[in-house]
Amino acid sequence: MGRDLQLRTATSEDLEWIHALRHRVYAQELGQHAPDPTGRLRDGLDGDNVYLVAARGAVRIGFVSLTPPWLGRYALDKYLTRDELPLLNDGDPFEVRILTVEPRWRATAAAPLLMYAALRWIASRGGRRVVAMGRTELLDMYLAAGLRPVGRTVHSGAVTFEVLTGGVTELTKVTMDRYRALLRRFESVVDWRLDMPFAPRPDGCEHGGASFTAIGADFRSLDRRHRIVAADVLDAWFPPAPGVRAALTEDPAWAARTSPPTGAEGLLAEIATARALPVETLAVGAGSSDLIFRAFGRLLTPDSRVLLMDPGYGEYAHVTERVIGCRVDRFRLRREDGWRIDPDRLSAAVGSGRYDLVVVVNPNNPTGRHAPAAELRALIAAAPARTRWWIDEAYLGYVDPAESLAGLAATDPRVVVCTSLSKMYALSGMRAAYLVAEPATAARLRRWTPPWPVSLPAQLAAVAALRDPEYYDDCWLRTHALRRRLAADLAGLDETVVVEEGVANFLNLTLPSGGPSAARLVNECRRHDVYLRDLSPLSSQYRGRTVRVAVRDTAENARIVAACRTALDALWPGPASRVAMPAGVSAAGSAAGSAR
Repeated sequence: MGRDLQLRTATSEDLEWIHALRHRVYAQELGQHAPDPTGRLRDGLDGDNVYLVAARGAVRIGFVSLTPPWLGRYALDKYLTRDELPLLNDGDPFEVRILTVEPRWRATAAAPLLMYAALRWIASRGGRRVVAMGRTELLDMYLAAGLRPVGRTVHSGAVTFEVLTGGVTELTKVTMDRYRALLRRFESVVDWRLDMPFAPRPDGCEHGGASFTAIGADFRSLDRRHRIVAADVLDAWFPPAPGVRAALTEDPAWAARTSPPTGAEGLLAEIATARALPVETLAVGAGSSDLIFRAFGRLLTPDSRVLLMDPGYGEYAHVTERVIGCRVDRFRLRREDGWRIDPDRLSAAVGSGRYDLVVVVNPNNPTGRHAPAAELRALIAAAPARTRWWIDEAYLGYVDPAESLAGLAATDPRVVVCTSLSKMYALSGMRAAYLVAEPATAARLRRWTPPWPVSLPAQLAAVAALRDPEYYDDCWLRTHALRRRLAADLAGLDETVVVEEGVANFLNLTLPSGGPSAARLVNECRRHDVYLRDLSPLSSQYRGRTVRVAVRDTAENARIVAACRTALDALWPGPASRVAMPAGVSAAGSAAGSAR
């Protein structure tokens, strides 16, 4: 198979062939269904599910069907009740079904490639679990891919199926471990027209930052930064305070060559003064990620059970699930609730007493919503004594510092508050953060802090920043005005585009089901040196259609709006095409060929 082997989302022109092939295979060849006089086989999920197609030139080879959880129903519902198959209610699984290949192509790699494409599509939409029905005579193929039987057998006509399941992370690991060399070869020869990369990213948390790759991570083309709009990361649009710049430029050679205070004593003292906290309740780190990795490694084990908000900041899922291996549950935030935490629902979930740690990012990233401090205090007070709370306040300055739970954390052994100085103080490149915990917990974490945890330039910058609250108060107020203007301009692009603001230095833009995917929009905007963040891998609740946009200054915000307008016109041209289409045959799928 050469470069002419395409893997793509089905177009409306593919549907007649899909229905005809299904009839030939499942009615005439296998006897699963009765023959239909039309020679076509359809079912109740057609028009809602997603088809991925393998084709060679004009010749279609095979397809696989995907049913996303947001439809609320699966093909398996025809055979088993939710009581008989409770995994359909647990974790929003994606259903993979009717993997079908034309007879003459069954000895080729078409079927494995379609299975791999299905896995990549699911991962790119935030999927965490797969469920499937596998024909018993092909069971070895599914087992080799990492799927495992759940102990349920389904009979349909003359065909018997095993119900199979697997975690997306585990399936991806099995696939890469077993077939890495083969996939590398296919990557160079397959015409991959799906809207996610062929290969998963290397082990690590999914973050933004593609904008720096465009600038040049080897630092040889830093002048490109003047052409790139880096709205895929949440760095401040404003410069650090004048005192910060003065501290960094007074004697940069000295700051570069000199070892900082071993335990960042001056920085700790400044934080204690600025926040009115006892210094013994503080620990510092090189950014919040440093603190998350270090603290969670001490506070949690693989036996720990953790509750995360969904959607939520991806670093927490990465550390708890993939680094430590905790048992992780998700508390689903609902779009219909404005993505806000429902305190009654959360209290009921935590009240069971099964959680060792509950993580709340407040304001939440990526939803931008803030939970009032009074609500969180009440939740914590009512929670079981064994449950610890980690409150991430990286963006709290955009709300009100008085809303911080740092004072509670300084006295309650169940609470830790983590605060980054990166985003709020325009110090992302410096890497400085701190956490607040009662003295015994803080001391324990300081014992696991290496010497010189924060560089001398970062300490100088952080201290100077904390000494100029008036400057930052003004910047945060201006950020709100910029965000409101950006939101209005983006909402004006098309009446079907939904813009959600939140309270921080970013907003979210959601495309309708009939329009291009978030990944397509992001990729098209990059043609104009505008970098946005596709939120799809963070949560299946985004349905592959939500983009996060960082607030920039007036000129760069105008470029963001212009790039989005041009991208939508290219991917979804003309008002006549802007009508709802079945999810499996979206305009994004139709545009896949021209996008390459």
